[in-house]
Amino acid sequence: MQQTAQPAPAPQPAKAKPPAPPPEFQEGDIARMDAAALIRILTDSSSPEFQKAKACQRIGELGAKEAVPALSALLGNEHLSTYARYGLEPIADPAADDALRAGLSKLKGNLLIGVINSIGKRRDAKAGPALAAMIYGVDADVARAAAAALGKIGGVSSKKELQAALAKTKGMTRMAVADAALVCAERLLAEGKRDQALALYASLSAADMPKPARLAAMHGIIREETSVSRPR
Repeated sequence: MQQTAQPAPAPQPAKAKPPAPPPEFQEGDIARMDAAALIRILTDSSSPEFQKAKACQRIGELGAKEAVPALSALLGNEHLSTYARYGLEPIADPAADDALRAGLSKLKGNLLIGVINSIGKRRDAKAGPALAAMIYGVDADVARAAAAALGKIGGVSSKKELQAALAKTKGMTRMAVADAALVCAERLLAEGKRDQALALYASLSAADMPKPARLAAMHGIIREETSVSRPR
């Protein structure tokens, strides 16, 4: 039986290229700008939020200390605060610490928590007293963030504040303080302050401490006491 030839498939129309985004949503130029041009974007009230966000990111890559005032002015902006902190965190100049520390007394809620997290990343010891006070505040989320930041900052001052907070806090906040104290103890060990670290582990090993922290502290003590590199 003879088969009927099938017609050739019709050619498919070429897919149209997606339209290019409008200029205010293009980031190529921003990725090549210097600090001065980026600051102009941040301080220009007519600049779109997208461009300001990308400018913050670019400033973080450059670590441009001259951009600190422009970035700090955005810390209270609900849409751009995260980007402003992204720009501030890598800047080595102490002015970035000053800007973040100033935000502790001006911001609330999630904006404040974000600044606290950035301070913890930068390990700004000068923020220690303010963070310690926040552990006892009415905002439980802020209290827990402040405790975590103290643990990341580490040092003897943070150790004392966290030990004091272990005796004065309850519930989830106390658990956050205990977790921060474990981080602080590891920081102390890394800094060669073994006696201070062991003292903090001992506090965390008390019977009334949150069980996960207590077990971790006991493990830390055993690890240090059985280490071949421990002082003899």
